[in-house]
Amino acid sequence: MASRASASVLEVRALLDYDRTLFDAFVRRIRRLPKKVTHRDLGIGHGSMIATLTHILNVQESWLLYIVPRRQREIDALWQDPTRKPKDWKEFDAYAARVWDGIEARLPTLTDQELNRRVKAFWMPGRYTVRDAVLQISFEEAHHIGELIGAMWRRNIEPPTMTWIELRPGSRNPKRPRT
Repeated sequence: MASRASASVLEVRALLDYDRTLFDAFVRRIRRLPKKVTHRDLGIGHGSMIATLTHILNVQESWLLYIVPRRQREIDALWQDPTRKPKDWKEFDAYAARVWDGIEARLPTLTDQELNRRVKAFWMPGRYTVRDAVLQISFEEAHHIGELIGAMWRRNIEPPTMTWIELRPGSRNPKRPRT
């Protein structure tokens, strides 16, 4: 994206699509690891690998399905929902499907005009735009993916392909993403 002020709805959608593709690649890689690795507190921001992946979903859901569409009054109930804290991969898959289905339904409604609309999350200082919220989501995911990469490297586990160039839709790179 050229600059924060000029990111178009197409660029925002491409960024969110990349984030989803990257997330899915990490889920595929991590879920093949032993439970003693994926569910154990590894000293990363949200403890375990599965909890960190869940947190990424929590962030996506809170911002894109509650803050951006002006559903802030419902967020306390959302945060109390026990399905947002899956204990195993079956529960994780059900929660992830709910989040991604909601986001898929939401994305076509994003417009260039809406990207400039002001939003406010009560837990964050200041006011910002929908565009800022999307960047926050993406940077938050990048931060937590970095934690997962570090945890994987410490265990000599190769992380999946993660670059924009290799994962973006329409990539001409003949190399298939490693998962």
